[in-house]
Amino acid sequence: MLQHGSEFRAQRIMAASYPQRYEKVPVILVGNKVDLESEREVSSSEGQALAEEWGCPFMETSAKSKTMVDELFAEIVRQMDYAAQPDKDDPCCSSCNIQ
Repeated sequence: MLQHGSEFRAQRIMAASYPQRYEKVPVILVGNKVDLESEREVSSSEGQALAEEWGCPFMETSAKSKTMVDELFAEIVRQMDYAAQPDKDDPCCSSCNIQ
């Protein structure tokens, strides 16, 4: 997140779109353009604090310099794999059999 407005837009998107019933929907907060350090308005610690509030991982990337891009995609796959595991306490999923 380069600008403070980005942080607030992310909060609005999360509040509007995160389904309350499905807590295992994978969410990753990603700060992009980490290569533009001199133009940064949102610190890493602010991004980390927001991610902790949301209970999700936080990563910073740069598409331009390819910094942490592969790691981000690996984390997306890990989060999707975790979310795909049935919740044994959820009556909806108790009869599911994923193979």
